[in-house]
Amino acid sequence: MIVGGRIPRFLPFRPSSSLLLLRRREFCSVASSESSGECDVFLPWLQRKAGSEISSTLFIGFSKFGRSLFASKSIRAGDCILRVPFNQITQENLLPEIESHLVSDVSSISRVALVLLAEKKLGQDSEWAPYITSLPSIHEMHSTIFWSEEEVEMLHKSRVYRETMDKKAFIENEFSSIRPALLSCVPQIYGDCKLVDFMHAYSLVESRAWRTSLGVSLVPFADYLNHDGVSEAVLLSDDDKEISEVIADRDYAACEQVLIRYGKFSNATLLLDFGFTLPCNIYDQVQICMDVPLGDPLYKVKSELWKKYSLPTVNNAPGFSSSGNFFTLKKVKTGSKKGKGIPQALRALSRVLSATSNEELKAMETEAAENDGRLARRTLKDMSKEILAHHILLAQLERAVHSHVAAITALSSAQTYNDHSRFTYRRQMARDVLEGELCVLRSACDWIKNYCLRLLE
Repeated sequence: MIVGGRIPRFLPFRPSSSLLLLRRREFCSVASSESSGECDVFLPWLQRKAGSEISSTLFIGFSKFGRSLFASKSIRAGDCILRVPFNQITQENLLPEIESHLVSDVSSISRVALVLLAEKKLGQDSEWAPYITSLPSIHEMHSTIFWSEEEVEMLHKSRVYRETMDKKAFIENEFSSIRPALLSCVPQIYGDCKLVDFMHAYSLVESRAWRTSLGVSLVPFADYLNHDGVSEAVLLSDDDKEISEVIADRDYAACEQVLIRYGKFSNATLLLDFGFTLPCNIYDQVQICMDVPLGDPLYKVKSELWKKYSLPTVNNAPGFSSSGNFFTLKKVKTGSKKGKGIPQALRALSRVLSATSNEELKAMETEAAENDGRLARRTLKDMSKEILAHHILLAQLERAVHSHVAAITALSSAQTYNDHSRFTYRRQMARDVLEGELCVLRSACDWIKNYCLRLLE
């Protein structure tokens, strides 16, 4: 049995139906009355196509957060709630004449996106027509690649801002490399395909597909399951039975929305790839950039030592370059003795920065060579120097705290339209991202302060 998580983000990063801003558990009493005739016929159609029962315990409905799956009767933990045969949309469905003309480095997501575009072009003649027509339009999607410049600017202090630009550039490059093959092979299908169409299809696949034993797969019906970060239920892939299935991780009452976990994703990832956020996300992270200051008298020696002995911290996205070192922080639990959540490489860099002489740096280099080969990973013997190193790091984190606070304050004072406007909705998601990152930054600051106090005892 293979655990099938939602597909990873476009390299080097790590799903989304319309308006999936999931606020924990929603019940069908909220909005099940909004279910349409389309939903009433979708499951029977899919079961006829698959030649087997998909689920006897779930039905499709609509909550205020979009299309969702609800329990049609009581469900017990351990029950199999859906089982979808390997009759799924994968890159194996790509037209052979297209596949033979694509360069090898075209991503699997792009290949499945091309399948989706071809099926959409067929309209009602497509064998997947009921599923294709159920997918959200581009206007219903909230990944940041579809945000306006003004909207993306709300996230300028978050890594999402930079990654949004990188991702858009990546998709544009993919389309540029693919388009000649589309026009030369099957212009009747792809002749009028524009970048915006490809971007829409790409995002649909990235936000809804799963990584199964078949590769990147769109699994109809299963992709209506919404995300809960604390759920233990995931999509499983069984090669022997040739099915994908979901096992309930807890009991559900009739009419309760059934949830699974897409992955252990931060709000930054959820927003960039899937178009929604969680108000209190236990997997939130934040990136900070830290480097040797150009004005440091020992700049050259410190930079060379760090480059020689440190391990890579964060890979940059395609087409993105930076002179700084990016480090990813996670929330540090109160009372943590080792500061888990603050990368050891980041604390090591702060120790390097605290050095004021070539002798100190030489000692660090000797220690690295004699131990695990990594620079300044151990507590400095001079406690005053160890405290200084962490104060350097603390100052960097506090600057990030202040910039995040200012960004959140600016969001609060931004022009407000009606409560249901797209701008208002996206502004709240931007707040979720920034507030989650702020929480992580503050937890790291608190830990460093307590750490320094313990060293003084």
